[in-house]
Amino acid sequence: MGRWGGSGSQCFLTFTLFLFIAGDVPDAVYIQIACRKRQLARTQDNYIPLDTSHHVLSSQRKAYSDTEDEDDSDHDRNLHFTPKIKSLRQRMAEYIVSKSDEASEDDEAQNKWEEEQLKKAVKLPQGINVDTFLHKSRPMKIKFDPSVSLPPVNLEIVKKRLTTRITSLQDLHRAHQREYEKYTQDIENSKSTIQELETSSNASLNYKFYRSMKTYLENLVDCLNEKVSLYFLKGMGWDQPMLCNYFYSLIGKNGKSTNGSLGDDEKTQQLLEQCEARRTCRRQARESFGKSDHYEGMSSDDELSPAEMTGFQKNKDDILQECKKICEDVHADFCNIRNILLKFQEWREKFPDSYYDAYISLCLPKLLSPLIRIQLIGWNPLEQNLIDLDEMAWFRAVEEFSDAKNTSQSKRNDDHDENILPTIIEKTILPKITGFVEHVWDPLSASQTVSLVQVCKNIFEEHSYSKNESSKAKQDLVSSIVSRMKKSIEEDVFIPLYPKSLPPLIKCLLSNILRWDGIILEDVLRELGLGKLLNRYLLLILLNALPGPDNVEKCKKVAACFPERWFKEHKSRSTLPQLANFTQHLLQSAHTSYKNNCRDLILLLVKINALHIAEDFIEEYQLEHLKSMIRK
Repeated sequence: MGRWGGSGSQCFLTFTLFLFIAGDVPDAVYIQIACRKRQLARTQDNYIPLDTSHHVLSSQRKAYSDTEDEDDSDHDRNLHFTPKIKSLRQRMAEYIVSKSDEASEDDEAQNKWEEEQLKKAVKLPQGINVDTFLHKSRPMKIKFDPSVSLPPVNLEIVKKRLTTRITSLQDLHRAHQREYEKYTQDIENSKSTIQELETSSNASLNYKFYRSMKTYLENLVDCLNEKVSLYFLKGMGWDQPMLCNYFYSLIGKNGKSTNGSLGDDEKTQQLLEQCEARRTCRRQARESFGKSDHYEGMSSDDELSPAEMTGFQKNKDDILQECKKICEDVHADFCNIRNILLKFQEWREKFPDSYYDAYISLCLPKLLSPLIRIQLIGWNPLEQNLIDLDEMAWFRAVEEFSDAKNTSQSKRNDDHDENILPTIIEKTILPKITGFVEHVWDPLSASQTVSLVQVCKNIFEEHSYSKNESSKAKQDLVSSIVSRMKKSIEEDVFIPLYPKSLPPLIKCLLSNILRWDGIILEDVLRELGLGKLLNRYLLLILLNALPGPDNVEKCKKVAACFPERWFKEHKSRSTLPQLANFTQHLLQSAHTSYKNNCRDLILLLVKINALHIAEDFIEEYQLEHLKSMIRK
């Protein structure tokens, strides 16, 4: 085949490319009909050759001349009946026009039929011609004009048009890409909006929770307002100051009672005789059990008769029973501290922002204080075998509430729940202890002092519940303790003229005062115990005592009251300034009896850190065997 000969698809592509370059693109119907005709001509070997080279024309001329020779053998000349060979463009134009006319005839028939159908189906408004309407709606057909010259075609033009086409497609792609990104962002925004809407769908549940919490708090406050007034009417009937004054009147303190009704001599003498009889019975009981280290007056309980103790305990039990009835008609959610804290814990876990914005950590100590006071009505810090605070149910409930946040969420700057328990200690527990110190505590009682000191140490030292050293409640408690001890030294201490023995009450008071070491400032304790009590009263007794073992024993009992920490932390080889007089008494006693009891006296000098005095004494009397007792 020639240059333009080839398969049908190649011819079709060549023809299409030619029309595309020329700018006149025929209808798809025409192209389909042309392909069908060419396929039919190819199968019948009757097709228009696309190659116009000379060898094809010569073969055709040869075939035509042979035919002419056979038909016109009788004639001398050749007749030329075939037209002049046309160019490829002219033949293609004629072919397309002929097919276009055929298609036009078919289209006219089809359009005519459609117009007939539309006239039957469509009713147009008056004044509008159906033919005109259909003519306007009919698409215009582009007919190929063979007389129009086509522009030249070369590779550069094709390349330029393809480049332009690619550029336009790239611009379109970028526009589509931007549109795609916009749609993607819209999808993300829609998803976020959906999530917000899904979250906001719980608004009704949130509102329900806040409404229920508001109702609960209103009911709780109303309940507390009603029960607190009842608590003051019943619980405060057990007035500790009144009981204390009553006890003092029973033992005949100062020879009269607070109201003066027992101030006459007969009743006072009867009370003294009863106290002496009870002391005798208790002394005999202690001797039978082998207890020889007890002195009368070291406990205020020693002054109460069994009948009085029984009456006091009965009144106490009655009051506690009445206090239990205060909340017996209240639901557990409004009187049980653990249940109340569970409500606030649920709030803290579900809505922490609103919980901390409401400053619940500041409100809970005040809210729980009435319920804690009711539970502490029978709690007496002066009693022996006292239940510790950390063993009480309310204490454990508050502690668990403060510790529960550590496992649920991270630490917040505005989180002060860990201060709830120390605040309750300062606002509720310390004022109660201060009341006992001011109205009930007897500094001369060893049992009361030991219990009170242990409670204060648990609060201030071991558990560090009261972290604020400058808190008003702690300062008030310490001030009350110091004031009460000063009052006891000034009013309760009595030393007879030329006493034969060391009064046990004075020795007990000195021991009780110095038990507060670590809680009360050292300067204050040294001033009370050493400056006032030892130098003002006890030294007077020791100086008037006869030299001998009895005097040494008295000095040992006095020195046993001194806290060892004072002397371990004292770096110099001299004793405390407040013990200067006591040191001189020990030295004088050692000079008097250096051959018999000087060893015990030297040990006492070493214990109170009077090392230089002990060394001088040993050097003076050449007691080489006692040098090992002096610590380096």
